[in-house]
Amino acid sequence: MKKKSFAFMVLTVLLGCFGCSQKADNKELLQRDFYNTVWERFDYVTNDIEIKEAKTFDLSMKIIFTDDYPYDAFSMNFTIFDDEGNPYRAKGYKFTLKDQDGQWKAQKSEDGYTFILPINKRLSITEPGKYQFMIEQKQPITPLVGVKSLVLLNNE
Repeated sequence: MKKKSFAFMVLTVLLGCFGCSQKADNKELLQRDFYNTVWERFDYVTNDIEIKEAKTFDLSMKIIFTDDYPYDAFSMNFTIFDDEGNPYRAKGYKFTLKDQDGQWKAQKSEDGYTFILPINKRLSITEPGKYQFMIEQKQPITPLVGVKSLVLLNNE
């Protein structure tokens, strides 16, 4: 009886772990919650991604701002490094968050103002290997306040 219980427990744990890794591989590529909604200038948000075969990504970023955020726009760099540390892809982005009157372009919820920002719809990585995905905020005042969290999503 103990062997059956142990086997069932191991199977449950393995299935649970498989489900978690699938979610990370297919949807959330990196995630960060910011302590007290403060993001330091050179505090890069990174994650290493193992690519086993050619893959195409449809990337967007879910980011939540609070009323403390001092700007009308958000500037960032998104860079992918190959397993030797060389830049594979890099691009700068600037997203407008507020209209001409300074009103947020997103509805306020309990968490703040949530935006889904497009990053790269057809990002193709053809060579297997370990790649590092990195987001760097480029706002002029440091530390940046009013950013609650961000998640880099793969929508494929």
